[in-house]
Amino acid sequence: MRPARWLALGSLLALAGLLEGRLVGEEEAGFGECDRFFYAGTPPAGLAAEAHVKICQRFEGAERFATLYSLRDRIPVYSAFRAARPAAAGAEPRWLVEPQIDDPTSHLEEVIAEADAITSVNSLGSKQALSTDYQDSEYQTGQLYPFSLSSDLQVATFALTNAAPMSPSFRQRWYRNLNSLMERALSPQCAGGEDLYIVTGAVPSERKLKDRVAVPASVWLAACCAAPGGGWAMGFVQHARDGDVIEDVMVGELEKLLPFKPRLFQGNCGGTEQDTERMKKILEVVNQVQDEERAVQTKEGARPLSSTKGPASAPTPEPAEERRSFLGKVMSFLATPVIRLFQLLYYVAVGILKNVMWVLWFLTKQVFNGVESCLYRLGSATMSYFLAIGEELASIPWKVLKVVVKIIRAILRILCCLLKAVCRVLGIPVRVLVDVATFPMHTIGAAPIVCKDIAVGLGGAISLLFDAAFGTMGSLFQVIFSICKRIGYRVTFDNSGEL
Repeated sequence: MRPARWLALGSLLALAGLLEGRLVGEEEAGFGECDRFFYAGTPPAGLAAEAHVKICQRFEGAERFATLYSLRDRIPVYSAFRAARPAAAGAEPRWLVEPQIDDPTSHLEEVIAEADAITSVNSLGSKQALSTDYQDSEYQTGQLYPFSLSSDLQVATFALTNAAPMSPSFRQRWYRNLNSLMERALSPQCAGGEDLYIVTGAVPSERKLKDRVAVPASVWLAACCAAPGGGWAMGFVQHARDGDVIEDVMVGELEKLLPFKPRLFQGNCGGTEQDTERMKKILEVVNQVQDEERAVQTKEGARPLSSTKGPASAPTPEPAEERRSFLGKVMSFLATPVIRLFQLLYYVAVGILKNVMWVLWFLTKQVFNGVESCLYRLGSATMSYFLAIGEELASIPWKVLKVVVKIIRAILRILCCLLKAVCRVLGIPVRVLVDVATFPMHTIGAAPIVCKDIAVGLGGAISLLFDAAFGTMGSLFQVIFSICKRIGYRVTFDNSGEL
């Protein structure tokens, strides 16, 4: 058993010497890997107690079933398992113990034989029951999860944490009733048991074996069928009193009968969606099982009486004067059929009355369930309606605030746009005034530049006149020079020819 498998209900006092190790509250994680043995993966709620320890029963490396164990009473509060097809062969009764209940520091990870634990587990039996607690008593170890219902490894069901003291007759009736209910009523009405979740428990009494192990006042069974479209939930109680037969009850009624008033199945195993037709068939089989149990008890009660008769108790012959007369024999012969007829009518009337009362009870229960369902739906619809109205009313201030914020943002945007337009309009005359104001300064500042430009222009014009005059005169002198040069050349040529 690994440390992760241990989940206790509440914190245990160290000074009291209770279980140490990994312990958490019930509102936290359930049984770890063994949550799959519970409907919707949710263990029964409302069984919080300091002395209750959650155990994921492991054997040979696999999870077999889950147990909530009472360290105070040393019996299981309940064991949970998945219904399956029973195995053909029985298991050898070899009782096992959980090492880490008594020795949290033990390295052993799962149940071991009690004989092997004596030498390997410290303080063995300080917090759990042992086989020696049952010796020299009128009680036997009775399994809440019987080995006859296990198609898995049956040895795992012989853990002493799965057992409680039962008288031989009570244990025999418990096993017989469980087998009959499982084979004839529960599994056939739930797809062969594939979707069937079973929780079996014990209610402790004030009596204890050797002042250590509590004797159950009653044992109970709760079944939840999670088959799609055909689910149901049923409960059964069997008291330890002799002559009592197993009783069928609704799961809600069973929860009220148990200590702490727990919630066995989440959502009551489907609630109003349960298949009443299948439940009716289950109740028919339960009535048959109850009648068979009464018949068996009647035979068992009559058997000791017949077996005690011996030669010493043989009837003695009656005196002759006390013998019946011939007329008495005739009257007895004639009255016997009438008596038998009245007995038959009595049994028929009792059977009819019983069936009528059962039908009336069933119809009344269905009517109450229907009314309860209607009231629940009406209440749920009303609550949903008022919740929706409340949500809308609660959201009105927020929505109004959002609208107000949007309006303020729109107003601010409009004011910003108006301010920009005013600034742009007011910006035109301001610029004109600035330009007019700065015109004289710009004019005075430009006077030197203008005068300079005028002077440069006048200088250029005079220079141009001088250039034109001198150019013209130079051109004239050059023309004259050219003409004179031509005339002089010709005179010289002519004179040379004459020579």
